[in-house]
Amino acid sequence: MKSFIGNIEAKLDAKGRVFVPSAYRKLLPESERERIVMRMDPDNACLVLYPEGVWEQKVQQLQESLDEWDADDQMLLMQFVSDAEWMDLDSQGRILIPKRYLQAIDASQELLFVGMLNRIAIWDRQAYEAARLSRESFAERLSVKMKRKVD
Repeated sequence: MKSFIGNIEAKLDAKGRVFVPSAYRKLLPESERERIVMRMDPDNACLVLYPEGVWEQKVQQLQESLDEWDADDQMLLMQFVSDAEWMDLDSQGRILIPKRYLQAIDASQELLFVGMLNRIAIWDRQAYEAARLSRESFAERLSVKMKRKVD
């Protein structure tokens, strides 16, 4: 699968439907273009869309790091998967986002799809702009992270 990059503006309709941008739909594996997984991001006020294969990898990775007999680990797994939902793409490439998710991210009608390499974030456009790092902070943090990988 090729990487989801960039950001694309989209409008939410009155029923809570939004077109998944065609540039992103085209990057989905052929067998995964009708259904994706959506869940709330645990750290940011956005939703995350996972292609089915990526979702299965994430769940397997989490499950392998947890103890099946530890109650806290099991609650973490339950919350992770219960906060997710299968989203069917209709024939026009739209998904219907439930109101509880739209309310959770305080979404207006102006959304922004943001590529995150193997997944896609959906933000309220203004919230994303407010959450972005300043140019200086971004440059500094990126420099630290990239140098850490090189050393």
